[in-house]
Amino acid sequence: MSRQAKTRRDRRSVRHRRARSTVAGVPERPRLAVSRSLKHIYAQVIDDTRGVTLVAASSLEGEVRDQRDGKPKAAVGALVGEVVARRAVERGIKAVVFDRGGCKYHGRVKAVAEAARKGGLKF
Repeated sequence: MSRQAKTRRDRRSVRHRRARSTVAGVPERPRLAVSRSLKHIYAQVIDDTRGVTLVAASSLEGEVRDQRDGKPKAAVGALVGEVVARRAVERGIKAVVFDRGGCKYHGRVKAVAEAARKGGLKF
């Protein structure tokens, strides 16, 4: 058996590990990690030195759930990005490092990033 990753999930995991070798959240610039499933999207602001999630938002929360009905997934991603940015700014976090989780910077992941920038986060 070759060492090359076979499944789509394995290839994404390899890309994520490669990116995480250079992307790390420190107290001055925590990591904005985005993960997605087929139905939902999640965003966390993480301080990797302490291993603590500082702020989180997802499409499952009531605040987003009330607004997501009938919208395309990218629009729901933008809602999650706005919520996580607002919560981070309230906690005094202004700059983050973006972690796309091995996914392409495209579609929902891009929508979260752009909405977070619009919400006041710098990256």
